[in-house]
Amino acid sequence: MPLLTFEWDDTAMAKFVATKEACWNRDGLGHWAIMQNCKYVGWGGFQKEGDEWDYGLVLKPMSFGLGLRISRRAIEFAVADERIPFVTILLPPSRKSLGALKRPGATFVAEIEFGGSTFLKYRLNTEGSPRLS
Repeated sequence: MPLLTFEWDDTAMAKFVATKEACWNRDGLGHWAIMQNCKYVGWGGFQKEGDEWDYGLVLKPMSFGLGLRISRRAIEFAVADERIPFVTILLPPSRKSLGALKRPGATFVAEIEFGGSTFLKYRLNTEGSPRLS
């Protein structure tokens, strides 16, 4: 995680969880714990950033292969939710495999700086039922 530039301890974890819960309280939507076969594999979902819904996914290394399947389900959720006309997605510049993002019509918006790190920002319209392949 490019933004993890501090010690991950109990205090940091409690602050992180409180921040994510505040998103749910404020927006009625936020990140989910992601489970497979009753085991935690990561977290992800939608977080309101200004007027945009940002989609993020963080998986444990042993679960990286689940990313496309999880993202498909998340985008299906966004398509069905009238609050979300589009999602934004931030990727590190080192991410080279973008076909699964571009096939459903995600477009590059800009290179942005967030939390002292550079990201590639993409936008995917959820109207018209995009499908991640």
